[in-house]
Amino acid sequence: MVSASSPKSRPGLLDGLDPEQRAAACAPRGPVCVLAGAGTGKTRTITHRIAHLVRSGHVAAGQVLAVTFTTRAAGEMRARLRGLGVDAAQALTFHAAARRQLRYFWPQVVGDRPWELLENKFRYISQAANKAGLSAETELLRDLASEIEWSKASLVSPDDYPAVAARTQRDTPAPSSQVAEVYRNYEKVKNAAQVLDFDDLLLHTTAVLEEHTVVAQEFRERYRCFVVDEYQDVTPLQQRLLDAWLGGRDDLTVVGDANQTIYSFGGASPRPLLEFTRRFPEATVVRLERDYRSTPEVVALANQVIGAARGRPAGSRLKLVGQRPPGPVPRFAEYDDETAEAAAVARRIRDLLDGGVAASEIAVLYRVNAQSEAYEQALAELGIPYLVRGGERFFARAEVRQAMSALRMASTDADTGELVTRVRSVLAKVGLTDQPPAGGAAKERWDALLSIVELAEELASTIEDADLPRFVAELEQRANAQHPPTVEGITLASLHAAKGLEWDAVFLVGLAEGTMPILHADGDDAAIEEERRLFYVGVTRAREHLSLSWALARTSGNRRNRRRSRFLYGLIPEDHPAARVARAQQPKQSANKARCRVCGGPLLETLDIKLGRCSRCPSNVDEQLLEKLRSWRGERSRELKVPAFVVFTDATLVAIAEQRPTDDTALCAISGIGATKLERFGAEVLNVVRASVES
Repeated sequence: MVSASSPKSRPGLLDGLDPEQRAAACAPRGPVCVLAGAGTGKTRTITHRIAHLVRSGHVAAGQVLAVTFTTRAAGEMRARLRGLGVDAAQALTFHAAARRQLRYFWPQVVGDRPWELLENKFRYISQAANKAGLSAETELLRDLASEIEWSKASLVSPDDYPAVAARTQRDTPAPSSQVAEVYRNYEKVKNAAQVLDFDDLLLHTTAVLEEHTVVAQEFRERYRCFVVDEYQDVTPLQQRLLDAWLGGRDDLTVVGDANQTIYSFGGASPRPLLEFTRRFPEATVVRLERDYRSTPEVVALANQVIGAARGRPAGSRLKLVGQRPPGPVPRFAEYDDETAEAAAVARRIRDLLDGGVAASEIAVLYRVNAQSEAYEQALAELGIPYLVRGGERFFARAEVRQAMSALRMASTDADTGELVTRVRSVLAKVGLTDQPPAGGAAKERWDALLSIVELAEELASTIEDADLPRFVAELEQRANAQHPPTVEGITLASLHAAKGLEWDAVFLVGLAEGTMPILHADGDDAAIEEERRLFYVGVTRAREHLSLSWALARTSGNRRNRRRSRFLYGLIPEDHPAARVARAQQPKQSANKARCRVCGGPLLETLDIKLGRCSRCPSNVDEQLLEKLRSWRGERSRELKVPAFVVFTDATLVAIAEQRPTDDTALCAISGIGATKLERFGAEVLNVVRASVES
């Protein structure tokens, strides 16, 4: 007898899918590659594919392992599968899946108690850095930790690190030999303490499957079908683990969009996605381009943004087609300073709230977390609640822990009343009132409790006869996976943190050169293109209302010498008040391309343009000036606690030492020196040049 929640009992499983989604869901057993643009329903498609494979008898639900990159995405996938009656399928992050497998196989492979997972590696990094003769400054330790994480994700050992760093021209936080020593020391102290970091979960699980035939055989009998979401973001380590899972099999479905590759700094690469058909020539490839998220106006702007990208490989050339009714045109605004920009955004948010848009459906997105402060203050002044994404974890909050404890105790009672009513009754005892408090911390606590009730309503709507024990189990699963519910309030988040999310209204703020694209990306074509993709991700988060803004100065009274982001060129409508300025700032067309100051020939390469001469033409660099510039840069980088390249790259210093500018105009003529760097470092650099020339 088939239960009511079984996929076999659900007629019309594929009803409601568009032709391309249906083609992906119904494709024969893997390999399948789904190239899915933003807002095209990729999660809906792959969960229906899993349900279809189970329903058709190709695989049992418990033999499916679906992996993605965030706990939120994994939680959403589990909820979708549950709604389709495929409860037994596993939907986890790479790290969560590896952790489960490693815990299960550890006694068989190692034999003693499993090593504990290291939540914070800074203490061990500090010990390792001290042994290598480096300081324990927080910024340096953070950079060293990031470099070790990149190395492990990229399958680079301590011994190989110096050569790889040189070959890939990495901007290392210390000499590469010292970074390698820190990396080596870190592994030693960590192993001596018998703890694992998150990267070890993947490394050790991969090693177990590669080196222990019996373990690999048991795992491969357990899991037969694999699905990988956000495949453009896999690292070499994750790809190697996936290969170990597969063990030569090809029952694999991957979903991704190379236009949304924004984690290269962490070792991610779209290459496995783009080369999927080379590895699996018989693969079924489906392109999803119908955008159901955003209005045609937002979609058109997104297509313009990514259409300007350089060197787009064939697999990334998706052009979104908006499916929603028309909406408001995107807004563009320029302000005198960041304070004025934040105040105007807050006022516009107040208008949206008064117009009926929910606070949880509005987001302010920025390039770096430090930009949030102005918006926190502006929203607070208008009494608008907000949440900074990446702040205190929902399930770590005291009222949430108290609520879960109360629900857990109540779940043991014999009462079988309606789920939502029971949850409300229990939470009333820990502070959930019928009416919300006026504001402040009390309102935040009330919102958190109410969000638990809303989760109960969601469960009751998808699972017939859902009871309190089932709901408690759902909450505990979410807590373990850190998959919080939506809490009412404006979202403040970085563009990276916004990946995978969407809102009715999105404000992209701080769109000035030096911030978008970020300062240290200038002069590196690959880095600039990643910044463009990050901007594209921001645009595609908006369903209906999209506002883009920038400020000409950091604070009131400062020189208004910033330039809007280069990514805005061609986006601002001709009749917009800012269009004239935008056209004036737009880079010169091909007829006026940069030319070599020595031979007069056209300059095509980035480094040649920065130096102002062809690579074949002789350099007239002033070596003494170059050494003084490097010394100045070193002092400033230590003072600002940033890597040296953030101040100026080596190529920029060489260009200055060759061209020896003596005023602002000449300095700005050097590629890569814009208004932001001129404001911060211009006077100091010119003083170094003048002192050298006069001596």
